[in-house]
Amino acid sequence: MMLETLRGKRMMFVGDSLNRGQFVSFVCLLHQLIPEDQKSMQSFDHDSLTVFTAKEYNATIEFYWAPFLLESNSDNAVVHRISDRVVRKGSINKHGRHWKNVDIMVFNTYLWWMTGLNMKIFMLRWVKLNMDPKKTRVFFTTMSPSHQKSIDWGGEAGKNCYNETSMIEDPNYWGSDSRKSIMQVIGQVFKKSKVPITLLNITQLSSYRKDAHTSIYKKQWSPLTPEQLANPVSYADCVHWCLPGLQDTWNELLFAKLFYP
Repeated sequence: MMLETLRGKRMMFVGDSLNRGQFVSFVCLLHQLIPEDQKSMQSFDHDSLTVFTAKEYNATIEFYWAPFLLESNSDNAVVHRISDRVVRKGSINKHGRHWKNVDIMVFNTYLWWMTGLNMKIFMLRWVKLNMDPKKTRVFFTTMSPSHQKSIDWGGEAGKNCYNETSMIEDPNYWGSDSRKSIMQVIGQVFKKSKVPITLLNITQLSSYRKDAHTSIYKKQWSPLTPEQLANPVSYADCVHWCLPGLQDTWNELLFAKLFYP
């Protein structure tokens, strides 16, 4: 059903490494249905753009790296571990020119914009000027929670998601790393928008999954020190998610909102 809907169309995920994870999940869910000679995956523009093509359907599912959506000194898709991050105000067209003529657009931005408000207004203005609401569906994925402090769920102080193997059972759980104020701002800004943007609210459902992060099982960009190896909590990644895993659920939610708005 998804592939038929994508026939002759472009779908694009735009944002940071969490959105890249959602893109990879989406491709993994679909590619098994496509014969080997009918699909391809290519990278362009110094890896800023990754394109999965389903040839028989004349469809592409794409990921575009733009963690701030605006032009920044973190725009290199491979080398962006920069402590002093700088963003150029009003520069959304630098990346936005690559997003035109997309049929299904999934934005996100998370830790990169903890203030949140200005980015949303830039994005809404760009969508209004460049997207045809009769042709394009625009989605915005909300804040992906991290599990950096096990004290949040009644664990030991100084620990994190490392070695966690079960879900948080409390239905009212809300971690200190997810800011409700930003969620409220997003909701208010989108309600006022004349451009229809569908909110893909993944924050609370993901917050229960302290067991679903990549933890110590991730690519390390530099060799671990003996001190780090002796203390896995110090290098456990409690921001990104394992695949297959939670982000497949995000895409099932996206599928539901696409077909049953």
